[in-house]
Amino acid sequence: MAFIYNREMTREEILKRVGDISQIGGVILSELQDGPERGNRTAQVITGGGLHYTVLLDRGMDLAWTWYKGIAVSWRSATQAVAPYYFESTDLGWLRGFHGGLMNTCGLTYFGSPVHDPETGQNLGLHGRASYTPAKNVYADGAWQGDDYQIWVQGKIREASVFGDKLVLYRKIMSRLGEKTIYVEDEVVNEGWAESPFMLLYHVNVGYPLLDEGSKLYVPAEKTVPRTPEAEKGLSEWNIFSTPQKNFFEQVYFHTPKVLHDGYSAALLHNEKMALGFYVKFKKETLPYLSQWKMIGEGEYVLGIEPGNCLPEGRPIEREAGRLVTLKPGESRKMVLEIGIVEGDKEIEQFKKYMGTL
Repeated sequence: MAFIYNREMTREEILKRVGDISQIGGVILSELQDGPERGNRTAQVITGGGLHYTVLLDRGMDLAWTWYKGIAVSWRSATQAVAPYYFESTDLGWLRGFHGGLMNTCGLTYFGSPVHDPETGQNLGLHGRASYTPAKNVYADGAWQGDDYQIWVQGKIREASVFGDKLVLYRKIMSRLGEKTIYVEDEVVNEGWAESPFMLLYHVNVGYPLLDEGSKLYVPAEKTVPRTPEAEKGLSEWNIFSTPQKNFFEQVYFHTPKVLHDGYSAALLHNEKMALGFYVKFKKETLPYLSQWKMIGEGEYVLGIEPGNCLPEGRPIEREAGRLVTLKPGESRKMVLEIGIVEGDKEIEQFKKYMGTL
């Protein structure tokens, strides 16, 4: 049953009280109309449980604006959610359209630092093409399954070239009426006729006010490694956040996540003053690495929680280190991601116990 407005209700009890289920929750298709964002199709999902988020259908079906009970959850950058035709593929051009949002997809055949790949002869820019690729065959709707009402947006994103790789991402984003959780179900298929590199990272971005002075990140991990000497300086406070710092230079940490009793790995950001927590859950079998982007500069005040199937060091380095995943013709990989809110001392304590951090 749906737990909504502080009570459990059956399908019949809900439908007797509304003219249409959209009175409480559902999905609304629309299009951005102004400036460089113009032309972006969107799907707004309202769960009726306080969670309201936007899927950018023309930007890799990524998650943009996200609120919980009117409180901003995701970070939003100064670039805004530019339309896909503004994509700059070389060097750091990806950053000119990095809108932040709750989740950006990095991949599908490369992500990480700009680099020349000597094996393929390609000059690869930052973080790949997926986040700038419009989805096809979009299907957004909701339906009852017994006393549960499910809301979903699904479609596919293709990264292909003549004489090159041909990967397709089949994505479904789903929530249930009354809940405060987003489920991402992805399957990437090699629909070409040659083996293809497959690199995928979920760039999940949390911002103010959940991220604030005193917020703390919990990551059950076997080990934590700083990426750079700058990150090494902040290693003792990798999970503690201060007010925005002038001229702060990003710090990146690589976590080897533990597998919890239900088979998932997880990370939790806890804002004790607000009694709110934000979590990400993922399966280590397909997303074995967790990168953390600590960026607490002025204006760029954001925490990146980033499960991936390799590290963001660039394709040649990942290949040499033995972390690069490849897909043979017809081969596929399935990934699942759960993103949600925990509210109040009881829910937060339960989640920390689940992670083994309490």
